[in-house]
Amino acid sequence: MAKYVLAIDQGTTGSTVALMDAGGQLRASVNYEFPQIYPQPGWVEHRPADIWDSVTRAIRAIFRKKICKPEDIAAIGITNQRETSLLWDRQTGEPLNNAIVWQCRRTTDFCDALRAAGHERTIQRKSGLVLDPYFSGSKYRWLLKNTPGMSRLLKSGRVAAGTMDSFLIWQLTAGDTHVTDVSNASRTSLMNLKTTGWDAQLLDLFDVPREILPEIVPSSAILGHTRGVRGLPDGIPIAGVAGDQQAALFGQACFAVGDAKCTFGTGSFILMNTGSELLHSNAGLLTTVAWQLGDRGKPVYALEGGAVGCGAAVQWLRDGLKMIKTAPAIEELALQVEDHGGVEFVPALTGLGAPHWAPEARGTLSGLTRGAERGHIARATLDAMALQNADILRSMESDLGKRMKPLRVDGGAAANNLLMQIQADVLGRRLIRPRVIETTVAGACYLAGLGVGLWQSPAEVRKIWQAEREFSVQVSAAARRKRHSSWSSALQRTLL
Repeated sequence: MAKYVLAIDQGTTGSTVALMDAGGQLRASVNYEFPQIYPQPGWVEHRPADIWDSVTRAIRAIFRKKICKPEDIAAIGITNQRETSLLWDRQTGEPLNNAIVWQCRRTTDFCDALRAAGHERTIQRKSGLVLDPYFSGSKYRWLLKNTPGMSRLLKSGRVAAGTMDSFLIWQLTAGDTHVTDVSNASRTSLMNLKTTGWDAQLLDLFDVPREILPEIVPSSAILGHTRGVRGLPDGIPIAGVAGDQQAALFGQACFAVGDAKCTFGTGSFILMNTGSELLHSNAGLLTTVAWQLGDRGKPVYALEGGAVGCGAAVQWLRDGLKMIKTAPAIEELALQVEDHGGVEFVPALTGLGAPHWAPEARGTLSGLTRGAERGHIARATLDAMALQNADILRSMESDLGKRMKPLRVDGGAAANNLLMQIQADVLGRRLIRPRVIETTVAGACYLAGLGVGLWQSPAEVRKIWQAEREFSVQVSAAARRKRHSSWSSALQRTLL
């Protein structure tokens, strides 16, 4: 019997393919990066061919490790960068343009126009999302308006639209299946949270035809089967799909109402399980679908806040300023100084996300003196990553009306012990880091395994999850308030 799950984690800067066994142990993973394209300031694109190539290369590489054979795969799980949007030709499967990445701000003017016309409240009430270029609806519109020959292609029914989960499933099934799961659909501004279906009014506001969109399906169920993929046999069920942050929430076994996690990636994203309750935020946060298990399962909802400049800020120090050679090297550099030394870095390199939602904001580096060193800039960067998250979590507590439980952390930067300690200190909450910090992969595996009966219930999955280390608060409340005050002043200057 096939007893392995293959996970595809299609992220912003690269694609990871991993193997999990029936005991819930991640046995191997392979990652391939792909280029980021910046056509104009604030614009970010990906070439779909680069993404598909990174996925197929990783699939072939994972089997070269000889942990199992392709025939041993019981199911495939997919998790993905969520709002990134593209169009492709239904007949050929070829992309019609580059994908517009979730970080891209090119649709700011259109979103401003919708706001000026008084549509913001309707969009937020129905979709759970703020009116922002971040989400897919305005990206689809831009692609439809700016792709040559689009009118002809639409009339002939050849246009397919989707986020990366839809594109990958289309490719994996040789065009047999055009679907998106409910968690990814909830990030488009086009899905009604209550009905979990495409909303006619929202489609009209964003000028997106229903017929180009995928069918909305559960996050855990058999959704399609592989066909014609090099390195994979035909017929493997694709049985789990979720947006990366929802997958991380599931991978952290945050199954109870009030459970929360923070994933440190290109951006940092905090999600809290609110169960079957549609909790609308008064503090700039998002309401989203966490997952749906099976056709008969009810949607589980979550509150979310995301800071767009997290790992991206570290990448800028590495690639832009050449200050470090590798991203993990920032910890060693930051440890060369006692604190930020008055230096403040607000990493609004592509605008600010929750709870500020300021797409026009740009990064600032302030508080520099003759005594400032590279270490102070590195420390200010780690502080900024943690302080942005603290702002989001305070907003969550405001919406909830109570203090949150200890925060579970994951993602690549969660391995940075200094950053985790800073996060606990500025938040004033205990942090818990799991044994498996790449929980997006784990979540995709759990969802797929549940979809084919490899595991029978979330309770069985919960037994697999294990903590690796906890970080307790080591500073006083007064020191925390002082640090936050300095950050708030720098943030306000950025927002002017």
